[in-house]
Amino acid sequence: MAFVPLLVVLVVYGHLGGAIAVFLLAGMTDALDGLMARKFNQKTSLGAFLDPLADKLLLVSSFIVLSLTSIELTVRIPVWVTITIISRDILLVISVLVINLTSGQRVFYPSIFGKATTAAQLLTILVTLAANYLKIQFFFFPPVLYLTLALTIISGLHYFGRGLRIV
Repeated sequence: MAFVPLLVVLVVYGHLGGAIAVFLLAGMTDALDGLMARKFNQKTSLGAFLDPLADKLLLVSSFIVLSLTSIELTVRIPVWVTITIISRDILLVISVLVINLTSGQRVFYPSIFGKATTAAQLLTILVTLAANYLKIQFFFFPPVLYLTLALTIISGLHYFGRGLRIV
């Protein structure tokens, strides 16, 4: 979570090489933290809560800052894509709260679609940062962006279906 404000500041002030480094460092420390928790059996309820929260903060902040029209960027994530991604996350949080209040269920396991969506969103951010750092438009940016959008919608619908079965 500590990397999120730094990443945003680096992008806003045009230090895109530093932003890429911070983004990769955040990803590596997240992966290392999860690996160590599993290997040494150090899983905690707090960690299970904070880890996905940190991931969401990194993703949402990155999508927002890379959509801003007030920042000079070569490649920008369309605002409507960012709104779709954030809307899905808000609907998931509301659904989890409703399910928790109605059924008492507190544990929600990620689906394969959710994991694929997270991976695609991370790739989209990395590709966008790299394109802006190099000041070029990658030919594969639109397919990556639309794959991310499709997975976001599919995973949102999948989680919605899972939620309906629980309620």
